[in-house]
Amino acid sequence: MTKAEVLKAIRDAEENARKIIAKSELEATDIITKARLSATEIIQSGKANSESASQGIISEARGVAEKEAKKVTKGGESSINSIHDQSRNNRKKAVKIILDAFRSN
Repeated sequence: MTKAEVLKAIRDAEENARKIIAKSELEATDIITKARLSATEIIQSGKANSESASQGIISEARGVAEKEAKKVTKGGESSINSIHDQSRNNRKKAVKIILDAFRSN
């Protein structure tokens, strides 16, 4: 092999190496882009799942709170009715006591 052939082989090998490096860099950029896109999709999916789960929890809590509010309301209405009934009886007694006091004077 002559000196010129050796130099040409070296130049060809260097050119081949440059092409391989350029192709590798392009592939690396493509891989990074795909990875970023995938990460973004995963994050968005996670947010959507989180929102959905949160809405479910809120809805469930709202239902429980409404049931509890109905119980409290029923209990309060019962207490109010009881107070009204007692006050009617007490009014009758109070009127009788006042009238008896006026009559005795």
